[in-house]
Amino acid sequence: MIKKIGILSSHNGSGFDTIQKACENKELNAQVVLVVSNNTNAKVLEKASNKNIQNFLINSKKYPNENLDEKITNLMNEFEVDFIFLSGYMKKIEKNLVNTYKNKIINTHPSLLPKFGGHGMYGRNVHEAVIKEKENESGCTVHFVNEKYDEGEFILQKSIKLDENESVDSLEEKIKKLESLTIVEALKKII
Repeated sequence: MIKKIGILSSHNGSGFDTIQKACENKELNAQVVLVVSNNTNAKVLEKASNKNIQNFLINSKKYPNENLDEKITNLMNEFEVDFIFLSGYMKKIEKNLVNTYKNKIINTHPSLLPKFGGHGMYGRNVHEAVIKEKENESGCTVHFVNEKYDEGEFILQKSIKLDENESVDSLEEKIKKLESLTIVEALKKII
């Protein structure tokens, strides 16, 4: 039975790219059926359109005075999504969605949680903190999402050693590659 995946993304959706490619290559017994973004300019919406995947913009500008959490949850239900993947989604997941999709919402974080997690810790902020703290390793964590930032149960972690002269840019590049591999491996475990 092919699993249906919904994507929530705010920008480029590199996680979407990784998952879509793995589905197309039959690495995952799954299909991306829906992409939702809160950002009018998100490239992920265009990418989804190009792959003929249904995509929607849901934000408070477009839907003032509406419950966006409910709107997103209803869309996921309508498309009979089995799992939701957060691909750089910059909004906190609200309780309606969390409760409806308990242990079905997956996020990737660019550090070895619980280190360098929590509010405001995303992308370059994480790598800057890792370098500043003179850590000798970093990595990524794929985890289930609950109502607290970066505190859901881990699915998979992978680590790398930092070079002596590691920069934020070089670390970011290494972690992005590692995340691509880890996302597919983690999804294989749960699908």
